[in-house]
Formats: sequence, structure tokens, C-alpha cells
Amino acid sequence: MAAARGAAGKAIGLVALRLTYVEGVSPAKWLRAWADRRPDLPLEATRVPDASQLTALESGDADLAFVRLPVPTDGLHAIPLWEEVAVVVAPKDHAIAAVNAVTLADLDDEPRAPVQPSREGTIELVAAGTGVAIVPHSIARLHHRRDVVAVPVTDAPTTRIALVWRVERDDADIQEFVGVVRGRTARSSRGAADEASDQPERARDNRTAKSAKTGRASRDRRARRAPGSGRDSRSRRGRRR
Repeated sequence: MAAARGAAGKAIGLVALRLTYVEGVSPAKWLRAWADRRPDLPLEATRVPDASQLTALESGDADLAFVRLPVPTDGLHAIPLWEEVAVVVAPKDHAIAAVNAVTLADLDDEPRAPVQPSREGTIELVAAGTGVAIVPHSIARLHHRRDVVAVPVTDAPTTRIALVWRVERDDADIQEFVGVVRGRTARSSRGAADEASDQPERARDNRTAKSAKTGRASRDRRARRAPGSGRDSRSRRGRRR
């Protein structure tokens, strides 16, 4: 069957399946799975900036793309995959480094680092002390530096990664790659495996969200225990009477 598909691909001049992906997406596991399943049709993967994440797809220079939503989806098929929680990146000696999580209100008075064409450039300016930056957790992981910290922002909007491709390019090869991303084996059905494929990413972001919730609860407890606050203050006033 693979030989037949390979012959069909050569007949229409298809020599490789071309994939683009934004920063924060790690396609290595899908590249390996595709190479095992379809040695007759190589998969070429290229990382692109968020600002041009649809450019190659729209021009016909890519067949599929991992994008960060939202993007215009007219003429595209799109499969939302996993969500990314937001983090604030700050210099290592900043007060933010001492807490487990923050809210957007906590950052109201914080200067923001100038946004650069690349996320790496923005984080470099954070390290230089120009301000803080809010980015998806995967971006902070990708551009991790020893001189910055990344702390979850509990009430910031999440971002979502999706796999997209052109409607007119929807063929057996595209659908087979979709199956690989969804975790389907060559013989598996589309139900349970699709759900299972999202579990590793969901689990990682759930751990980050849980850490943010724990940090918020810890701050609340510290606030209640602070001198002159809440129940502790009322208890002391009662004892003085």
C-alpha cells in the first residue's frame, strides 16, 4: 500500500509533505512517527514567526501548519489541539521571582519590555531590565535563560495551538498526517486515540495551572496572617479587651 501511495505521489509531482510550525511547538515526535509510517513521502518542517505563520500555507509553499490561534480560517481546515497558559517573564532579581503566581492586576504598574520581531529578542530585553513580558508558557520554555524567571499569570487568557491546511489541499496524505498528530496508528479508529493524543500537552498545562492556583492560595493565606488583617487582627483585639 505504501508503494502504491508513493507511486501516486510521484505521479502528481509530490516529493515531500511540507509543514511549518510556530515557536513553542515541538514537532519531533510527529516527524519520527511520519518517517516510520511513510518513508516514501518525506516530511519537511520549518519553524516560522507568529507574524508569518500562514504565509507559506497561503502561498502554496507549505501543505500544513501548526499555528497559534486566532488566525483567519477562511478556506482552511483547522483542528484545535492544546491550550497554552500565560506566564510573565521577569529578571531573576525582580520581586516576581519570589512568588509562585501573579494576576494581571499585580502587573498593572510593571513596565513592559519593548516587543521585538522575535520572542527571543523580547526576552533578551527583559533580561536587560527594560521591563517584563507576558508570553505563552511554551515560549518561555523555548527561550529559557538563567537570568530570567517565568511565573504563571492566573487570569491571563490562554492561547491555543491548531493544525491547519487548505481546503483544496485536503487529500489522503494530509489526512494521514492529521491521524499521526491525533495519535492514531495505521489501524486505529478515530475516537479514543484522538482524545489520547492531547493528553501529554493537557497534563503539562494542567500542572502549570495547578501551580498557579496553589501560589494564589498561598498568597491569600499570607495576607490573612499579616499584621492588622482579617481574623488575626480581630482575635488580638479580643484578647486586649
